[in-house]
Amino acid sequence: MDFMDEFIGMFSLPISDPVLIFSLVLLIILLSPMIFNKLHIPHIVGLILAGVILGPFGFGLLDHDSSFRLFGQVGMLYIMFVAGIDMDMNDFLHNRNKSLVFGLLTFFIPMILGILTSVYLMYFIYTRMSGGVPITWISGDASEGELIKYSIYSAVVLASMYASNTLIAYPVVTRFGVSRTRSVTITVGGTMVAVILSLLVLAIMLEIVKGSMGWMFWVRFIISIGIYGFVVMYIFPLLARWFFKHYADDILQYIFVLALVFLASFLAKIAGVEYIIGAFMAGISLNRLIPKRSPLMNRINFVGNAIFIPFFLISVGMIINVEIVFKGHLTLLVAAVMTVVATFAKYAAAHITRLIYKMERVEGNMIFGLSNAQAASSLAAVMLAYNTIVGVTAAGSQVRLLTEEILNGTVVMILITCVISSIITERSAKKLAVSSNTELERTSAYRSEMRIMLSVSNPSTLERLMELAVLLNDRKYKQPIYALNVVGYDKIDEKHSEEIDKLLERAAYLGAASDNRVKKIKRYDLNTASGITNVILEKNISDAVMGINPRSKISDAVFGSMMDTILEKVNRMVYVLSSVQPLSTTGRIILLATADAERESGFRKWCYSVSTIASQAGASVQINAPKEVLSAFGREMRKRSRNIQPVLKIQTEFSLDKPLSELADNDLLIVIAARKHSLSYTDGFDTLLTTLSKRVKNNSFIVIYPEQFKEGEVDRITEMNGKII
Repeated sequence: MDFMDEFIGMFSLPISDPVLIFSLVLLIILLSPMIFNKLHIPHIVGLILAGVILGPFGFGLLDHDSSFRLFGQVGMLYIMFVAGIDMDMNDFLHNRNKSLVFGLLTFFIPMILGILTSVYLMYFIYTRMSGGVPITWISGDASEGELIKYSIYSAVVLASMYASNTLIAYPVVTRFGVSRTRSVTITVGGTMVAVILSLLVLAIMLEIVKGSMGWMFWVRFIISIGIYGFVVMYIFPLLARWFFKHYADDILQYIFVLALVFLASFLAKIAGVEYIIGAFMAGISLNRLIPKRSPLMNRINFVGNAIFIPFFLISVGMIINVEIVFKGHLTLLVAAVMTVVATFAKYAAAHITRLIYKMERVEGNMIFGLSNAQAASSLAAVMLAYNTIVGVTAAGSQVRLLTEEILNGTVVMILITCVISSIITERSAKKLAVSSNTELERTSAYRSEMRIMLSVSNPSTLERLMELAVLLNDRKYKQPIYALNVVGYDKIDEKHSEEIDKLLERAAYLGAASDNRVKKIKRYDLNTASGITNVILEKNISDAVMGINPRSKISDAVFGSMMDTILEKVNRMVYVLSSVQPLSTTGRIILLATADAERESGFRKWCYSVSTIASQAGASVQINAPKEVLSAFGREMRKRSRNIQPVLKIQTEFSLDKPLSELADNDLLIVIAARKHSLSYTDGFDTLLTTLSKRVKNNSFIVIYPEQFKEGEVDRITEMNGKII
């Protein structure tokens, strides 16, 4: 009997068994995209609707209990964190004025329209509440003017709610790969401006209503915000850089990042602003330390999109009670007014920004779609105001700063604006993805031809070699990374073969952690140089990555001879990396190039590689080179990335002394070398790797040998000269 009672209790509504609840949520996350995509409804809307249908106001299968509130809060913060960490900071700084203008527009337009409409709306509601009987407020017997005054207070609070928004559709832009486009960057930056201002207005109005507004409020607020900004924007990056240098374990790094996110959110609440501001600021502070093409970033996106963010969307749906729309004309009127005002104000702000900066219509639609959703911040604001008591009626009923009709109207507004936001954002993201791919193919066609190979022979250098390969490889083109180990015929034995297999498996694991496909190659050949060159030619490799262990002594006789053989036999790009710290912790790149480097056929490609490393690592660039090289490099940087502003320093003669004297902690040295008999070759390149290994002990360095000839150029020169080049 006890067993039967327990069995029946497991299936009573709402479901209380935690395992069954989690299983049902996972089924919702799994099936919603499959079902709603067939109905041409964005899967984000599908998750919200699933929460409505299965939640306490639907069939009642799930209760909006503490677990959903917890995971919903985590998901909301996770969205804001991902928005901050996914931004291109160089692009953000380049567009900061546009973000500020949009932020002010998307704050003031809803505020103005909201106040004008809400004063009359709130006055109408208060009058209806009292049934025409004068209201007695806590402050004393209220006249008609006193009633209007409190209507204005409520209207300002309601308008501040319109001014904020939640980036609920942000997962859509990441899914379509357009999160780093101009319109998205402007929207995210402007959203933070609007949310901060709206929450500040809310805090001020609550202080005024409570009668505790004074100069101490401002002193306390300014000091707390100043301390908070210093801790999150200065202490957090220093702590994270130290942690990433000393702990390479992927799981530890992910847990560390999450701990900082929620600590920043909690500190934000202590400082006087909402949790979501802290999560976004944590993303900004860690932005440059987590490359977009990295295992850590892959984990952040995977866990968020698989668990936390869907939980948040479902929890949003669970608080929506559709029945309240039919509980009276007043609720329906309030919901309609709120939805129209909020949507029109956000639309106006987005398209005024588009017109000011002469942007495409699809960009204006993206800004509108992404900024229209009202969810987390709106719900927080309305609940705070709803719980603030400002007076009593003549009958003794409590009068709240925002009424029950406004609370119900907010819930309806959240549902409608989330649906609009998801649909408009997805349509705009599809168009932006097509246009950005077209531009990419036009300006950087060789990216789709990039085929990267790394030579793996030492477990201590493997992780850093894979990190460089992942930074250079663009997953958009679905090209695999080739991991090669060359076995000499004199070393063929079972034990050695097993060690090589483990090393290649490790390479495949590291690549998979960043969502890169790795093809393992175990090559038997006469020697390492012969094996590498043969694989480069057979697999049509465009970029070969090799490594030096900074803790071992390099041998001129062995490594130098091997490099000479490789460079002589193949004309492709070759990178030699010596790494003492993760590339993601690089703060500055010091680049050294020689005279005539700009005249080499591989010039544009190594410029692209340097800009890619700088962009992924969030590092600044300083180049030491002759004047002609500096001019050409500056032009290429403007083409590749308008946001990277390199520091140009004239150095007429090739010398390592000046660049090495300028190296500081967290600097990466990159030297553009050249093959013998090429235009930019200089005598110092003969012993370059040995010299750098001896003189550069505390910094990472990369020596790049650019491809010497364009495709087919070797054959033409061979035919012309009658000899092998």
